[in-house]
Amino acid sequence: MTTNSNSILLTIAVLGGTGKEGKGLAYRWAKAGYRVIIGSRTSAKAEAAAADLNAMLGDNVVEGSENPDAAKSADILVLTVPYSAHEATLESIKDAAQGKIFVDVTVPLVPPKVTKVQMPEAGSAAQEAQEILGENVSVVAAFQNISHEHLFDEHPIDCDVLVTGKGKAARLEVLKLVEAAGMKGWDAGVIENAAVVEGLTSLLIYINQQNKVKSAGVKITGVR
Repeated sequence: MTTNSNSILLTIAVLGGTGKEGKGLAYRWAKAGYRVIIGSRTSAKAEAAAADLNAMLGDNVVEGSENPDAAKSADILVLTVPYSAHEATLESIKDAAQGKIFVDVTVPLVPPKVTKVQMPEAGSAAQEAQEILGENVSVVAAFQNISHEHLFDEHPIDCDVLVTGKGKAARLEVLKLVEAAGMKGWDAGVIENAAVVEGLTSLLIYINQQNKVKSAGVKITGVR
């Protein structure tokens, strides 16, 4: 994975980043040269996750701290929590998120029926985040359809990332993160379109179950 020459200027906080998806994204961004902070509800859990990643990377380049502190210290915030923790985490980092790009990876899955699309009243998790964080935050939805199975492996990821959200400039910044993580990204338009992308996750889970696989994804064809 090549290093982005501009990445050393940016710090990414992966909030709720102790799970498989968050740690996988953090791993790829750290390898690409970004400063990465793992956030969690407790500093001990965040520091343990950071230590695991540093061991894998062979360098002390990932830090760990509580979510609000991680959010304060970062330029771009990435949320990778289960939907059940979505609102509470957003409220806890609301002040620190002001004026920043906020990447929401959350999918509104409602167990046990995770293969059924069930969108929140706001329309999508990303729109819910925008309502809670306010207009001074650029909420972008991305990475919902990427299985964590891919992220710790160096093989090319044969799955595209659809990026939707508030403002084209913010979407373009997130597309740089997609590329740095070794994936192909597409500007998929305004934040209202996040409902489609988030909903696809339930379809992919169903396809995984039916075909006894773990990493079904989406691919845009017909465009060079």
